[in-house]
Amino acid sequence: MKNLFFPAGAQPLFSSSDFEGFFGLMVDNIVQYILVIILLTGVLGLQREFVVSSVLPAVAISIIIGNLYYARLAQCLSAATGRKDVTALPYGINTISMFTFIFLVMVPAKFAAENSGASAEDAALVAWRVGVAACFLSGIIELAGSLVAERIRKATPRAALLTSLAGIALAFLCMDFAARSFAYPLVGLLSLGVLLFTLLSRMKLPLGVPGVALALALGIATAWLLFAAGFVGETTVSGTAVRESLGDIGFYLPVPVVGDLVAGLSDPTVRSVLIPVVIPMGVYNILGSLQNIESAEAAGDPYPTGRCLAVNGTGSIAAALFGSCFPTTIYIGHPGWKKMGAKGGYSVINGAFFTIISLAGLGSLVAALVPVEAAGVILIWIGLVMTFQAFQTTPHSHSPAVALGLIPALAAWGTVVVSQTVATVGTVVPDSSLTTQAFDNLNLFVLSGLQLSGMVALSQGFMLSSVVWAATTVYLVERRLLHAAAWMGSGAVMAFFGLIHAGEISAAGNLYSPGFAAGARWAAGYALVAAFFMIVYYANRSNEEKTSTGE
Repeated sequence: MKNLFFPAGAQPLFSSSDFEGFFGLMVDNIVQYILVIILLTGVLGLQREFVVSSVLPAVAISIIIGNLYYARLAQCLSAATGRKDVTALPYGINTISMFTFIFLVMVPAKFAAENSGASAEDAALVAWRVGVAACFLSGIIELAGSLVAERIRKATPRAALLTSLAGIALAFLCMDFAARSFAYPLVGLLSLGVLLFTLLSRMKLPLGVPGVALALALGIATAWLLFAAGFVGETTVSGTAVRESLGDIGFYLPVPVVGDLVAGLSDPTVRSVLIPVVIPMGVYNILGSLQNIESAEAAGDPYPTGRCLAVNGTGSIAAALFGSCFPTTIYIGHPGWKKMGAKGGYSVINGAFFTIISLAGLGSLVAALVPVEAAGVILIWIGLVMTFQAFQTTPHSHSPAVALGLIPALAAWGTVVVSQTVATVGTVVPDSSLTTQAFDNLNLFVLSGLQLSGMVALSQGFMLSSVVWAATTVYLVERRLLHAAAWMGSGAVMAFFGLIHAGEISAAGNLYSPGFAAGARWAAGYALVAAFFMIVYYANRSNEEKTSTGE
């Protein structure tokens, strides 16, 4: 232990500032834990006991691997440079991957299993296995992709890379949790207001109270006061939920789930979402980590890129081998922790804290005590940061590319809302066939003013189409028509094989339909646009040559 965390000449591992840094990172990770439980039980239908005993201990493996590694890396950097102010990289569950895998990978897998005759409980387990497989593949991509990440970043405009992530953040983080805040305004709006005051005004609170902690504490206190006063409709906390979660307390060791992983990898759903969902998310995780490593270097802490990316991939693979569906990654915010004065200790404390929470079965108790409408405001902020970062860190002239790239993600969110609405109606209307009939005849939606077929086309493979259209827009702004044509050509290829635009909507969300000529209609449209760009380019070039020769 001494050689690992206390190399000769290194800074002290712990300082008073490490505890403040830990609290900020802990709050972020607590939100992830709450979401894991809510999404796996509420959306997929897994039993809470299964999540507590199998999934959360697996999550702890990746958390402890990353947190201890980055703490050690900070100490080694301190020893090598002689500096005593080195801050470890923050690390935890990847929020964007969590939502993406739930709604675009696991929910379709559950729906497919139910269509095949599986019970709701068995279908939820199938979805979990597919999620484990997606996490494993994402880790493989991160591990292997560390060798080519720089080439991908150089070949793709920054606006194109960031707008897709911003679209997911805006649609699946901000919209959902903003709706929760306004559904429970007495709890959510207070927490949101305090958080925005703290992070936007940058004014200090009296007595140096941490603003993020105050926002969460006020939300928790308000929720439980409302519950105690009998206003149960104004909060999601429940005394029953707390009592039930107390029964989950125990000792749960991570158990390998290699058989379930193999079953997930062989599921047809994995093949259908591998290219349109899993591979793009793996690439985005790599690029996001690269940006955060660059941010740390700009703040004075240079870390080895390849080794950091390899650890991210290793953590996700290890988590999947024991039953986690969620990749882990380097978080944004290193300069903030550094400004606090945190070193390597806050990362060690965070890893130890969540290991105890997970192995002791305390995850469901935390989720029961902390109302999601209070904790979710932190996710709103993260979504906003990712959205305005896409505008701020790209050239001003590329702003149209960022704005255009948001549209496919918003369409994806819209189709989820529609499918959930129709599915809900199907549960209360005696004739359950109405749900199928509604989606079999999309013209019914058109007559009501909703171009659902177009929304479905926009939403299918939206992470890829967002990049294609944003990159094309960048090159149009720069008048590089051949580059724009090349991106339209790539869109034509993706559409032809059904990686974007082809598919259908169901009561469980969108279903991908990759295959030969699956999206031929859209491929033809892309090809026509590419041809137009090339014709204009060569026509202008010909005119310029004639002008230069005096013809």
